[in-house]
Order: sequence, then structure tokens, then C-alpha cells
Amino acid sequence: MLVIVSPAKKLDFESAAPVDTHVMPKFLTKSKKLISDLKKCTPSEISKLMKLSTTLTDLNVERYKKFKAPFTLKNAKQAVFAFKGDTYVGLDAETLSTSQIKYAQDHLRILSGLYGILSPLELIQPYRLEMGTRFPCNGNKNLYEYWKEDLTAEINSLIKKEEILLNCASVEYSSAVDFKNVAATIITPVFKQQKGDEFKVVGLFAKRARGMMARFVIENKVTTVAELKKFKMDGYKFSKSMSENNELVFTR
Repeated sequence: MLVIVSPAKKLDFESAAPVDTHVMPKFLTKSKKLISDLKKCTPSEISKLMKLSTTLTDLNVERYKKFKAPFTLKNAKQAVFAFKGDTYVGLDAETLSTSQIKYAQDHLRILSGLYGILSPLELIQPYRLEMGTRFPCNGNKNLYEYWKEDLTAEINSLIKKEEILLNCASVEYSSAVDFKNVAATIITPVFKQQKGDEFKVVGLFAKRARGMMARFVIENKVTTVAELKKFKMDGYKFSKSMSENNELVFTR
């Protein structure tokens, strides 16, 4: 089973990663092209493009200026430990064992507007570039066009015969994958909270639950849909009545 997740806006490059093991980003050449084009933008253009405050604009303009290869543990950090958003609260990668991190390296991928697709231990430098940003590059009108072919091909190269792709990414990021051309069964988990007589998706909780689901797969080396349905972390349980086709609904 291969799990895909979204990245996070919140980053941590201050604390040390629990391991030194690392690899270089596979699509760094394409990342460099994006950075090169972003450097040509004025701060006001960056602000308008990404809908950022003056403070965040200045921060990210500075990040683009400092972006420099080669990546090392002194100027970069492994992706799974650098991202700190809600999904990564649920994943809690810092508490994974060495063997679990090794398993995650083969079975978890992070989608990214700047880096395309990352294995957990690929090094990244600080950035802000969401997949939904309407940023034309290299003859492509947006980042979806820029990355779709590479992301889909990379996922197919990782998928083994009759394997499952577990889509724990947001719609913004999963839309960068051409699922019609992925040679696997696509399973998407949906997490809902009970509010009165209704069950609704609550963004923050859903993001954390997607991270917990990824951790569940890593901890238990999950390979089947039947095993996925046994997910019961943080009060969630599988709802057979709400689930349909390849969408698995979990409620609490």
C-alpha cells in the first residue's frame, strides 16, 4: 500500500530531526526552475499571487533568495520532520521507530507544490508554494500542469501489482495526480464528526485524522482494505452504511 498526504504551511527548521538519514529530492531540477521564476517576481507580485500578508511575503521572498543546492543537514531538513501542520500532528513522525521510518520511506509520499512528490527522508528547504497557486512555469499555466505527469509516473513506479493507493491528501493536492492513469485501486478515507443528528467533515479534525491513518498504515504494515477498516484511533470507527465504492467513511 502506498499512502499520499499533503504538505503543510507550518514548518519547523529549528529543532533537530531524530535521525540523520536523508536523501536528495528526486525532482530538485524542476524545483530549481520554480524558484528561479519566483525570484523574478516582485514582493507585491508574490503577495498577490499567494494572497499573503506583508510579513509572510517578506519571509517567503527571503526564503527564495536563500534557496541553494546542494542540500545538506545544515541548510535543509527531512520532509516528514520539517512539516508541522495538522496532518503531521496526527502522523507524529518524531515518535516512529527506526524500522517504522524505514517502512514509511517505501510506503509514504508527500505531495508538494515546489518539490512535486517527496519521500519522508528527502531533504527540503523552507518554502511556501501551494499546489493550487496559479503560477505559470515552463509553458504550463499552473502547477497542476507542471507536476501532473511526473507525479503520476512516480506513483505508478512505486505501485506494485494489484496494490492500493491510499489517498490521504486534500483535494487541492490530490488533484495534481492523474488517478485515471494510476495502476492501482484508489481508496480515499473520509473522517466525519457527529453534530446532533448529522455527521460532518471538520477540516482541522479531518487533517489530523488523515495523518493518523497514515501512521496506522505504517505501524501495522497495512496492505488490504479490510485492514484499513479496522482503524480506530482517536475515537474513529468505520461506518459501513456511509461508505460507498472506494470511499471509506470513519465517524466519531
